[in-house]
Amino acid sequence: MGVIIVAIARILDLAFNIYTFIVIARALISWVNPDPYNPIVRFLHNATDPVLYRLRRLLPFLQAGSFDFSPIALLILLSVVQQFLISFLYQLAR
Repeated sequence: MGVIIVAIARILDLAFNIYTFIVIARALISWVNPDPYNPIVRFLHNATDPVLYRLRRLLPFLQAGSFDFSPIALLILLSVVQQFLISFLYQLAR
């Protein structure tokens, strides 16, 4: 049973890392004026907008003028949840 839990922990760790890179890519393309019809841009927006929208609604002070701090807050939140969840699963596997 421990091997299955470790496998799940590794898959979740990989999923968190991939989503972190997606959020970083989304933040980077927001600095330029991307084509909204580009499939990559649409994918990045579709993958991150639901989470960022909820975060902005929960914490409206994350938008200061034209600068949006919600991707930074999301990256911090992802990191904390990832560390907690993965370490919990590894402890459970023991």
